[in-house]
Amino acid sequence: MNGIYLIISKLFPFVLSLSKDSERLFQDYRARQATKQTLRTRIFYVLTLFVAALVSCRQEMADQPNYRPLVESDFFADGRSARPAIAGTVARGQLREDEQFYTGRLGGEAAATFPFPVTRETLYHGQQRFDIFCSPCHDRVGNGQGMIVRRGFRAPPSLHIDRLRDSRPGYFFDVISRGFGTMPDYAEQIPPEDRWAIVAYIRALQLSQQAAVTDAPENEQRRLRESEP
Repeated sequence: MNGIYLIISKLFPFVLSLSKDSERLFQDYRARQATKQTLRTRIFYVLTLFVAALVSCRQEMADQPNYRPLVESDFFADGRSARPAIAGTVARGQLREDEQFYTGRLGGEAAATFPFPVTRETLYHGQQRFDIFCSPCHDRVGNGQGMIVRRGFRAPPSLHIDRLRDSRPGYFFDVISRGFGTMPDYAEQIPPEDRWAIVAYIRALQLSQQAAVTDAPENEQRRLRESEP
C-alpha cells in the first residue's frame, strides 16, 4: 500500500492535493454548521424565555376584581366591603383565653402580678422596647422629659411619682394597650409579651430611682463602697 501511495503521489500529485483540500473544506463546513446550530439553539432559548416573561407579566392578576380597604360595596346589604368576623369563630392564633396576659386584668381589675416569671432576659428585652417606643416621651429614665417633650409636646407624668409607683403592673399594660390622655395606644405596634416586658422594666426603673445601697446584693454593696472617694 505504501508503494502504491508513493507511485500515485509521484504520478498524480494534484490528486492528493485535491483530496486534502476537500477534507479541509469538509471540516470547515462541519465547523460552520456546528456554529450555526449552536447559534440557533441559543436564539431558541432566548425567545422561549422572552415569551415566558411576556406571559407572566400579564396584568390579569393585578387587574382582578378586589376591594380597597374600607371602600363601599353594593354587593353586601350593609354596604361594607370589609366583612366582620363570622359569629362564633376565632381566627387561628387569636383565641386569647389568658385574660391577664392579653388584657392586663383579672376579674375586671388591673392585675397585681405578671402572667409569667420575670427574668434578667425579660428586663433586657423590656429595656430595648422601652428605649424604642417609650423614651421619646418619657426619656430613658422615666422622668417624662423625652426628646419630643423638649420640642414642645405635652409632658407625660414622671413614672416615679407616688401614684405610678403604687400602680399595679396590669395598669401599665392597659395604658400601653389602649392609650391614656395624649398617649396613643400601642397595641398594634407592640405584641402582648413585649408590653409585659416593658412593664417589668418600668418597675426596674422605679426601683432604681428609689433604692438604697442596702437594697443591693452584698457583693455590689462592697463594690459601691470601694468606689466611693
